[in-house]
Amino acid sequence: MSFRLCLFAVCIAVLSGCPLFAQDSTNSRSPEKPVAVGPVDDQPTDVGTNEKNEKEEPKWSVEEPPGPTSQQVIDVSEGTWVSVDVHPSGNEIVFDLLGDLYVMPISGADGAERSPEKLTSGIAWDFQPRFSHDGNWVAFTSDRDGRSDKSGDNIWIIERNTKELRQVTNEAFRLLNGPAWSPDDQYIVARKHFTSRRSLGAGEMWMYHRDAAALDAMAGVQLTKRPNDQKDVNEPVFSPDGRYLYYSQDSSPGDSFHYDKDSNGEIYTVKRLDLEKGETEAYITGPGGACRPTPSPDGKLIAFVRRLGPKAGLHLFDTESGSVRLIYDRLERDMQEAWAIHGVYPAFAWMPDGRSIVLWAKGKIRRINVSDGSETVIPFRIKDERTITETVRFPIEVAPDEFDVKMLRWVSTSPNGKQVAFQALGQIYARNLPDGEPQRLTTRDDEFEFCPSWSRDGKQIVYTTWNDRTLGSIRIASVENPQNNRQVTVRPGHYVNPVLSPDGKTIVYEKSSGGRLRSPLYSHEPGVYRVSVNGGQPVLVSRGGSSPQFGEASDRVFLQRSKSEKDADNLTLYSVDLDGHEEREHYSSQWATDYRVSPDGKHIAFVERFNVYLAPFVKAGSPISIGPKFQGLPVSKLSVQAGDWLHFSGDSQTLHWSLGPELLTSRISDATVALKEGEKRPEPTSINIGFKAKHARPKDIFALIGGRIVTMGPAGVIENGVIIVEGSRIKAVGTRDNLQIPAGIRVLNVAGQTVLPGFIDTHAHGAQATSGITPQRNWVDFARLSFGVTTIHDPSNDTQVIFAASELTKAGRIVAPRTFSTGTILYGAAGSFKAEIETLDDAMFHLKRMKAVGAFSVKSYNQPRRDQRQKVIAAARELEMMVVPEGGSTFMHNMTMIIDGHTGIEHTLPVQSVYDDVMDLWRNTKVGYTPTLSVAYGGISGEQFWYEHDDLWKHERLKTFIPPHILNPRSRRREKSPLEDYNHIRVAEIAKQVVDDGGLVQAGGHGQLNGICTHWELWSFVQGGMTPMQALECGTLNGAKYIGLDRDLGSLEVGKLADILVMESGADPVARIRDSERVQLTIANGRIFDAKTMTEHNSDHSPDFFWKHVGNGISYALPISTGCSCGRSAN
Repeated sequence: MSFRLCLFAVCIAVLSGCPLFAQDSTNSRSPEKPVAVGPVDDQPTDVGTNEKNEKEEPKWSVEEPPGPTSQQVIDVSEGTWVSVDVHPSGNEIVFDLLGDLYVMPISGADGAERSPEKLTSGIAWDFQPRFSHDGNWVAFTSDRDGRSDKSGDNIWIIERNTKELRQVTNEAFRLLNGPAWSPDDQYIVARKHFTSRRSLGAGEMWMYHRDAAALDAMAGVQLTKRPNDQKDVNEPVFSPDGRYLYYSQDSSPGDSFHYDKDSNGEIYTVKRLDLEKGETEAYITGPGGACRPTPSPDGKLIAFVRRLGPKAGLHLFDTESGSVRLIYDRLERDMQEAWAIHGVYPAFAWMPDGRSIVLWAKGKIRRINVSDGSETVIPFRIKDERTITETVRFPIEVAPDEFDVKMLRWVSTSPNGKQVAFQALGQIYARNLPDGEPQRLTTRDDEFEFCPSWSRDGKQIVYTTWNDRTLGSIRIASVENPQNNRQVTVRPGHYVNPVLSPDGKTIVYEKSSGGRLRSPLYSHEPGVYRVSVNGGQPVLVSRGGSSPQFGEASDRVFLQRSKSEKDADNLTLYSVDLDGHEEREHYSSQWATDYRVSPDGKHIAFVERFNVYLAPFVKAGSPISIGPKFQGLPVSKLSVQAGDWLHFSGDSQTLHWSLGPELLTSRISDATVALKEGEKRPEPTSINIGFKAKHARPKDIFALIGGRIVTMGPAGVIENGVIIVEGSRIKAVGTRDNLQIPAGIRVLNVAGQTVLPGFIDTHAHGAQATSGITPQRNWVDFARLSFGVTTIHDPSNDTQVIFAASELTKAGRIVAPRTFSTGTILYGAAGSFKAEIETLDDAMFHLKRMKAVGAFSVKSYNQPRRDQRQKVIAAARELEMMVVPEGGSTFMHNMTMIIDGHTGIEHTLPVQSVYDDVMDLWRNTKVGYTPTLSVAYGGISGEQFWYEHDDLWKHERLKTFIPPHILNPRSRRREKSPLEDYNHIRVAEIAKQVVDDGGLVQAGGHGQLNGICTHWELWSFVQGGMTPMQALECGTLNGAKYIGLDRDLGSLEVGKLADILVMESGADPVARIRDSERVQLTIANGRIFDAKTMTEHNSDHSPDFFWKHVGNGISYALPISTGCSCGRSAN
């Protein structure tokens, strides 16, 4: 059967009416103006945070992002992850390099007499070129501006000689890459990217007519269906006769992606789809896997890539006999062990005579003789420029005398609207509205307080408490007489979200569990309970459900629960009587995160995509599917900026919510009245209910004398040095010979010991609360300080709990490193917390909501299109914030992150090595690099190396600060692997290159085993070739520079904050990097701690953790800790 008939059969089966037999594309010209096309994307139609923009935004161009730019000179003769194709004549090759396409003779173009010809140019990123079989056109992947005014990866073609451009695909969410031509040049197959809950996603093969735009046929035809949502399918190519489609697929067991897979087994396999019969078979399989299938011109052989231990080799598969022959074993490491949306290995091509293969490996384009495996380098030299946008980075004042308290939680206005209560700095405050001063509700300082909720008469507030030793309780306090404060619960527990019934007789609350950060005692039988306001034995209402609340009646309670599916949370509002019977479901929403019922039972408010909405509460006998676009009932969007902590006034005439310290209010009548054309709803009123708090300052003055001070500043290393600390800052630094020590101050003799700045971990995940309850002594924080980590930046954590912990630390209410965070990520895949960014206003919306609660940085997490990522950068530039993007194992996108001016790249580049092209692009851009080598992509992660080589379960300091139920399962039983299998060592060499080139590399332990994991990063840097001093600088000064803290932190200089480490006697990390963990004294904000015990000087109290009393008596599932959304567990 001919190729066209094969495809026709597929079209009939998949998409009726596919325009297969269009006019020959060589005679078809693209129209001068874009052709209108119908929907070609299956993303939700209600994208964008703000449904109605008052003004039309200027058209965004990926080629012209806002911000200062400069020209970066590129002069290279080697490249990184280069795709190559050979012209059908065999006379020339096309290849990509740093986002542009080049053509040169098959003999090369080394710049002496001839340089490669530039085929495309601009800021847009072009890659993966493929010649048509007639040699007249090149198909490629590009994020250039398309017909939809969206700039994501799509398929384009360019005429070889005239350079006429045509867009083939027009996806805005399910993006495409990896084009390959059909034998008759009429169609292009490409990989279409699908994501669900996890942003890594999977692929399907879709086919498009080359003139799809002109023929209004850009929807394409589906050829394969992804087997799941997390494991990749990639690298499509037609057989020469057009009957088969070959592609590679992650065939490892299970439906979810896993790290640290064994490449000695079978990960990827080559699949073959018979386009006549529609049958698919596993075609090339076996140990080492198989990827990048590339048929020979006669179709008798298929070249492919297979892993050989630590190496990747080029193999030939005989389609007749099935024999496999290795012909070349010096390829770059493939990406079978990572995820690889742009291909598991760069594309390569056969010469027309079938005698050799042209490919990229080890920085060079090489021609491999298939008979004997001999190679010839095809030289090139490219002298060019790239436009670079200035990096977003701004100075941060770390410890002003006072700071604005922004993380106000459980904000609740009194029923009469005259007062507001909230939780901040671990305590409950109340203040008169509109301009009263916040006052503590209680005087109880031995416990943290949470979850304030007013009685309907406004006279009392019910709330919960937590004490690490005595656990939690539910209490009621009189608003007028705070001394009238009594406990309701009869036994300790883990209590949250209490609410009083309208008649004031019953309290309904949630009982949760501890065990990870808090004691596991009294954790059994979690659920929703009720208890008399006078106390007594609790009664179970429901095993499930959360967020109890009442409407008009006192005999029914409303609860919420999720019924999570692949593409929906389905948060449901339902009610039961006080015995848990007579359940009724009322409302459900795909992505809502909270519901509130008005006291009169007539309205419902909900939060979805961070906005506040109002709708009538009606009884329909079955749940109503509510949402921002629901048209069955009037739904009003009330918020202009984001909102949280919804609650109605007592008379149900007003809705309140908050954003950080702002209390916002909207009248129900304003929201429900029908508007005439041109009318606008009144915007909500706003009151700042926050307050200022003093930054903790010790009053001590002391001197460290005699130490070897590694300042990390201009003074370098000072032998026999002195540091004088007054309060929280360094007052003097010098030698004992030239620095006079004031009389009467405390002196600590550290003669012969090494003194360093405190370590800064810029990618430090770790739980700060569970069930919203912040512990008084978090072992995660004590572990970090014990190992000398005095500042952390967490680029993915729950917004509420991380900024609450940050402010508690500033105020001196808890002992912890200085804590900074992005809060919840700006997620690009499915989930209730997805940040939908279609316009610059959308980006401003999301960054403003994060800045409102205390963030100075955000994490742009796999936003799929480049224009979306650029808009985040533009918003950050305007708001003076920083953007630390998820690296995402996407090398091509990583390079655009450098070009577009991101603050840095989080996680390793997924390639094994980078070459001069990457270094030329990166040099002097000030874009930082946090490689997190403990979880490095592409091979066994660094974390596993340290488990194998160190007996960590015996480590005394780890045993002191890490619970045994965390430490032992990870560290006792280890796999053993040869050194060359540990990929983190190779990719650490990239960090070394960046440092040697004057770039900014910083330490990020990823929270894998908090405290020591920061040192793993430093040790791995040295494994990759850094000197110990370079590694220490990455762990101190570079971290401070990266996130704008270097005016106050990162080096031991006069005026900087007193975060100082004194190493144990004999420990010299400058000579032996493994000594970096041997910290004797941790001085944090001027407070001196014995690092082994974290006992503060002038105190005999050391932290006392729950597991030292209750042992390992944990008989239920531990709560999942907050960490990176990449799926790696952090403690």
